[in-house]
Amino acid sequence: MSTREPAPRRPTMRDIAARVGLSRQLVSIVLRGAPGASDASRERILAAARELGYHPDDSARMLRRRRSGQLGVLFTVRQPFEVDLVDALYRRADDHGFTLALGAIGEQHDLETALSGLMRQRIEGLIVLDAGTGGHEITELPSGLPALLLGGPTSPDAHDRIDIENERGITLAVEHLSALGHTRIAYLGAASGPNAASRLAGYRRAMASRGLPGRVVPSDFTELGGHRAALSLLADGSVREHSSGGGGTADAPGRVTALVCMNDHCAIGALQTLVRAGVRVPEEVSIVGFDDSSAAALPYVALTSVRPDPDHLAQLAVETLRARLADPGAPAVRRQVAPTLCTRASTGAMRT
Repeated sequence: MSTREPAPRRPTMRDIAARVGLSRQLVSIVLRGAPGASDASRERILAAARELGYHPDDSARMLRRRRSGQLGVLFTVRQPFEVDLVDALYRRADDHGFTLALGAIGEQHDLETALSGLMRQRIEGLIVLDAGTGGHEITELPSGLPALLLGGPTSPDAHDRIDIENERGITLAVEHLSALGHTRIAYLGAASGPNAASRLAGYRRAMASRGLPGRVVPSDFTELGGHRAALSLLADGSVREHSSGGGGTADAPGRVTALVCMNDHCAIGALQTLVRAGVRVPEEVSIVGFDDSSAAALPYVALTSVRPDPDHLAQLAVETLRARLADPGAPAVRRQVAPTLCTRASTGAMRT
């Protein structure tokens, strides 16, 4: 009669404690991602867990689990609109009894670090505004954690998404400028990045539907990108300084009388550069941004801008993530929010 070898015993937290010579309580703190352990102890415990092949007992953990009521928000600090959106998320999360834990991505705080910090705070779900990668796709979200992509990022995995109707927003900008008599409308923006492709497509479609020639001037999402794009327009004579003399600027071949910019950062960079060069805004060039960030409404900026409505985006995000927590197995959903246009002093009728 044959005998079978006994199944190997699963390593426990007590085994890890014995390996590193620390208390079981400290091992538990580290493996739960809770604060209270030094960096040195944390590294030793995690290394021992890997060496022993330790995996948490999910069934036991679920029996002990208590809801934290906390949602994580992953964002960068580069875009004013993200700050406005986080502020709206605070309000809407509170409406549903949630609190927020923020994971800001910056030059000294990368995606992995931000995610690690959020996971240590026992978040129940994650709202992703930006991956901080310079692109729009995020592939490093923790498995098993409900995540919602808000306002631009995408993922190859099936996550809930709340997006902006970017093409509609750009169409509103072109419609506004066309109604003011502008026919030579250039677009300042990039072909890739969060929302970039859909905004560029919206510009091209809106111009083509009116039989207007399109012109795309490369720019990134920053004020410096808008500044450089404006300099290129000045350099090739597409926009001419008022102080340079000469009349009939709107009739000159190739002259641009209006700009649609991919976001407010880009628009503000272009606006400031043109004004400093002596170009009158909006008398000689009208400018439209996108995001209607708090910076756009400043009285010394007064930028006409497409408004995605951060409060509505935040409301849908929290409601959708709340539904996901209640029913983890439901199919992923995607919703879109229609923007509006906020008109200010940066746009006006084309002068002849």
